[in-house]
Amino acid sequence: MEVKSYHVLFYGGPEGYQTNRAQIALYGNDGKTNAFLRFNDAGMEYENDYQRGDIIYMHMPSAMFENILDVLRNEKPVYIYFAQGRGFLSTSKEPIGEGE
Repeated sequence: MEVKSYHVLFYGGPEGYQTNRAQIALYGNDGKTNAFLRFNDAGMEYENDYQRGDIIYMHMPSAMFENILDVLRNEKPVYIYFAQGRGFLSTSKEPIGEGE
């Protein structure tokens, strides 16, 4: 599924919210939610990635948050998909040295 827009949510408090520190929601062409990317600090409980209906739930360390946000801000197109029990966020093939 191609990602067309996103929004970011941070959770305060020492334990975050539902074991997560932050979340990025991804939306498709129709404005419907395609995925939730959830981030956990070191020492927090991690859930396995899963898909419920058409929505992918992907879990990553908080250290990856800035890299993921950079991809969403600067790459196009970006895709999200679920395979072999894991969420995947990807770009398409791009030429070397395009200056991004």
